[in-house]
Amino acid sequence: MTEAVGTSATRIHEGDTLWIERRGAVAIIWLNRPDKLNAMTFAMRDEIVAAFDVTDADEAVRAVILTGTGRAFCAGADLAEGGEAFAPEDGFDGVPPDGGGLVALRMYASEKPIIAAVNGPSAGVGVTMTLPADVRIASATAKFGFVFARRGLVPEACSNWFLPRVVGIAQALRWTLAGAMVTAADAHRAGLVSEIVDADASVVDRAVEIAAEFTEGTSPVAVALTRQLMWRMLGADGPQESHRLESDILFDRGVSADIREGVTAFLEKRPPEFVDSVNDYRGRFDW
Repeated sequence: MTEAVGTSATRIHEGDTLWIERRGAVAIIWLNRPDKLNAMTFAMRDEIVAAFDVTDADEAVRAVILTGTGRAFCAGADLAEGGEAFAPEDGFDGVPPDGGGLVALRMYASEKPIIAAVNGPSAGVGVTMTLPADVRIASATAKFGFVFARRGLVPEACSNWFLPRVVGIAQALRWTLAGAMVTAADAHRAGLVSEIVDADASVVDRAVEIAAEFTEGTSPVAVALTRQLMWRMLGADGPQESHRLESDILFDRGVSADIREGVTAFLEKRPPEFVDSVNDYRGRFDW
């Protein structure tokens, strides 16, 4: 167990539907509607998007965990309004954007690695919003509901792009066409989650341990750029596109303070102390 797990927690933001806790270099976004199984509302959607603005702006945050309070991760969209729950919001002209998609795209754009710590049942947008996370782990009590076809809907939150890339097209179709409920064990076998945490253990503590792999001894700028390169090159037309972008970034990083420190620290056999700022790199490259 890493020291990060034992780091004291500080609440740095609190909203109506979630709060953000800091443990060392890790920020934990807690969905906080436990009496409603953390079901998604328009307000929660907006607060999740804003939470990632908070974590990106905070230079002390090196990784982000998304989890839920209570016994569920997220039960999907709040259906309290019955058949009108998925009706467009007032105030939009034309076709309004899918709310889950706004969350997924904000997570996709994150400058910090994201770990989804699925602490219990998740369904609908509760599953699809985890797909832009870089790592998903699940409690043994978790289950995943790809229930859209059983509600007369299609998969949302950009999941028609993300899900086949995570588990393959055949598995994605099998789950979504059937409106399937998937156990944690089946999700693990298919690669939706990378590991299962025992029901009597803390899935968040395990996520903090994994986050330490990204934050200890690594350059924040290099991690941010690597994350964007990996995700964005999934849609590249070929390796030539990757080569051009990598060449551009490598040329820039090759004269940075971080690379001098990284090489010097390696030669001197000491931990590196990187100084380059992610905020200074924002918008530098044309993705």
